[in-house]
Amino acid sequence: MTADAADEVVEGAMTEAVAKTTLKNGVRIVTRRIEHVRSVSMGVWVDAGARDEAPSEAGLSHFIEHMLFKGTEKRSSYDIAKAFDAIGGQTNAFTSMENTCYHARAMDEHMGIMAGLLSDIFLNSTFDEEELESERPVILSEIGMVEDNPEDYIHTLLEGQFWGSHPLGRNILGERDKIQGYTRDDLVKFFNHLYQPGKVVISCAGNVNHDEIVSLIAPAFEGIEAKEGFAERVVATPQSGLTCLSRPIEQTHVSLSWPGLAVTHEMRFASSLMNTILGGNMSSRLFQEIREKRGLAYNVYSFTASYVDAGMAGIYAGVMPETLIQCLEVTRGILEELCDKGVDETTLAEAKAFTKGNILLASESVDSQMARLASSEFHFGRQIPLDEVTQRIEAVTIQDIQKVAQMAFSHKPAVAVLGPNPDEEKIGQVFA
Repeated sequence: MTADAADEVVEGAMTEAVAKTTLKNGVRIVTRRIEHVRSVSMGVWVDAGARDEAPSEAGLSHFIEHMLFKGTEKRSSYDIAKAFDAIGGQTNAFTSMENTCYHARAMDEHMGIMAGLLSDIFLNSTFDEEELESERPVILSEIGMVEDNPEDYIHTLLEGQFWGSHPLGRNILGERDKIQGYTRDDLVKFFNHLYQPGKVVISCAGNVNHDEIVSLIAPAFEGIEAKEGFAERVVATPQSGLTCLSRPIEQTHVSLSWPGLAVTHEMRFASSLMNTILGGNMSSRLFQEIREKRGLAYNVYSFTASYVDAGMAGIYAGVMPETLIQCLEVTRGILEELCDKGVDETTLAEAKAFTKGNILLASESVDSQMARLASSEFHFGRQIPLDEVTQRIEAVTIQDIQKVAQMAFSHKPAVAVLGPNPDEEKIGQVFA
């Protein structure tokens, strides 16, 4: 086994020990030991996703994610499913703009079997031609499923308007014509190009022993060889503008976005708290004003999306067609007040308590801890103690909240509307 020595750090007052080993080829193994649980969550992460695709490769990251469960040199897709079921395990995968993850959770006594299965599908998938042809319509159905769900599809429309021709503006699932045309060679070439050892992090949280995990993982993963260089990511530039799509449905769905912060930005904690105050919970300004006081929407919220070099601050609402303009005008007023007057200390304190509570509740989930290990490794190169996170949250001031609100909402937004015959002229006038 060729690995550097593991560095173990105990996080402040926490009892969970974090350890990291870097193999000689650059693959990183990061673990957190949580002794009081009986389960183990493991993820094999790649620091590559949909934004790393060329236009001719759109959807390949997601296609590969599907294919890695469709058979290896020694296991069929059925064998893989049966093996996970036999240990009472749960497994899945996902593709995002910047990452792809293959993960599983099982009882600690089955950790070796789980590690072996994840290693096998990641390293030895055959991309079988017959399996590829049977999976192609599954992905096409997934694209259709998103388009049939207006609340999902409105975000696809918004991202296209906001990011324009940049890869962040594309549908992660790809386009139908390209999905129909991809060959096995296309998938294998893309896999070999993006799945570089220096881009791989294996994170594991639960009742684990770091040295045991390394002994299970390293023999398989240390054999990955680096190939041709990985292209640098192009910085995204947000855009304003309006996209309207008429569809004969009951509700009108609207989503708006403004420039946000990158995932490592110094003001990220203030941005998170501002989002909570604006529309992140039931006491937020959007929820109280638009739903509770005026009854304009059943579902209304704000959100953020952060990437390594850019970000988005957004708002979504589902309304009756005849109340769309009123909803947008109320939203504009809420944003203007937030920028002009900011928030008071009581509101900020409540947002801090809500945010810290959510973070600490999530820390009790081995899946959340597994994901946090990988995210911290990718973005910061170290594990940030929860004590440090809560201190940064407490340090946010009311001036910080107003500043990040002004940074975002002083810009003209990108707007996407999906519903019956939206009036583009009136919609455009609200944020003119």
